Amino acid sequence: MASTYVNNLRLEEIGSGEQSGSWGDTTNTNLEIIGQAVAWGTRAIANASTDNITIADGALDADRCLGLKLTGGGQACTVTLLPNTSSKTWFMYNATSYTLTFTCGSGANVAILAGETKVIATDGLGSGGVVHDLLTAVNLAGATVVDDLTVSDDLTVTDDLTVGGIVSLADGTAGAPSLTNTGDVNAGLFFSAADTLAFSAGGTAQFTMADGVIAPVTDSDVDLGTSSLYFKNSYIDTVTTTGAITAGGNITRGGTVITDGSITDTGDFTIDVAGDITIDADGGDIRLKDAGATYLTFTNSSGDAVILQDTNDKDIIFRGVDANNFITALTLDMSAAGAAAFNSSIKPLTYQETYVASSAASTVTLNLATGTSFSLTMDQATTFAFSSPPSSGTAFSFTLFLTQHSSAVAITWPNTVDWAGGSAPDAAAADALQAYAFFTRDGGTTYYGFLGGTAIA
Repeated sequence: MASTYVNNLRLEEIGSGEQSGSWGDTTNTNLEIIGQAVAWGTRAIANASTDNITIADGALDADRCLGLKLTGGGQACTVTLLPNTSSKTWFMYNATSYTLTFTCGSGANVAILAGETKVIATDGLGSGGVVHDLLTAVNLAGATVVDDLTVSDDLTVTDDLTVGGIVSLADGTAGAPSLTNTGDVNAGLFFSAADTLAFSAGGTAQFTMADGVIAPVTDSDVDLGTSSLYFKNSYIDTVTTTGAITAGGNITRGGTVITDGSITDTGDFTIDVAGDITIDADGGDIRLKDAGATYLTFTNSSGDAVILQDTNDKDIIFRGVDANNFITALTLDMSAAGAAAFNSSIKPLTYQETYVASSAASTVTLNLATGTSFSLTMDQATTFAFSSPPSSGTAFSFTLFLTQHSSAVAITWPNTVDWAGGSAPDAAAADALQAYAFFTRDGGTTYYGFLGGTAIA
């Protein structure tokens, strides 16, 4: 009977009575093949989407090697392990730059990324055969790693893990952190950027730790404590906030204590700002107190500003410094019904009236709300009117400097003017200047008129 090659290493099995005088050569070849099956070899993968690793029948073949370094290849490739009836184990080292996927039938496959090594095995079940990844669930009880350990996928430890060196983790993401637990895989620690630790919860990045910084990933998204779980003590150099500060108790700085609705201090208290100070009291009152007793109140009374001395029969005193001496400039005596006592005489700072130059016309209205002294050079006969005098009870006077027309035209005055002497004075001569004075105290019902001067140069 002829030789067969049905064993897993494809050794030549000599038939009975075959190879008389030469069986020794076949046996030696078989021994070399066995030696090769436990050795290291190299195999070039074709630059194609598919390739075959086929164990040769009864001949030395690198595809049979226990340890196999795969080189070449120019793209991702599916490698079929043949024959699919062989049950065999390989240490496959993917030295190409692409992923290699190993198959032997319609069963499960094993993919080996570029640069990785895996221990795989075929089950020899023909067209339905499976390629097994022998290290997917390895129990390394009591194992010791004396050099670097690189894990390219998840690492699950069900007991203590002691590491004498550095544990390096992949960057990870918020949804798949580098360090997590099996019961909550989207919460943990990951590396969002260089020199930055990030922490996620519920698959969302919460805050980061970088050089000198602990910061939330999103503004106003992370609380420090809760309404019921809060920190005992905080020691912070400087606090800068873009939002409100809410304190459940007092805020103390030295002798200054800020409580709900008040600021107290054991000594002096200074407010010093570069701009203005605005006090807005919607209740309408601003009170000044001494030892709890109010001595002065600023009050809004229907829009009127009221200064109130709250203590019975006490004065309001205006005091200043003159030649390095304190002087009392004004005393408002409340025990004397608010009598005002000035330290010196009362005098206006300046003396002035409002002057209005009116335009000539046949009818001229003097608006008394605009001035107290008016002037006009006539160019035609003119009728005068007065408007907007103060209300009755207020005395008001004004003057009019009137230059006559070159033709000495007529002047008509309001019939509300009572003239000294009983009649209006004569019109000035041509081009002459005359001054008139008027006075009213009843809101313009009656004006008293006087000729102040004639033929003024």
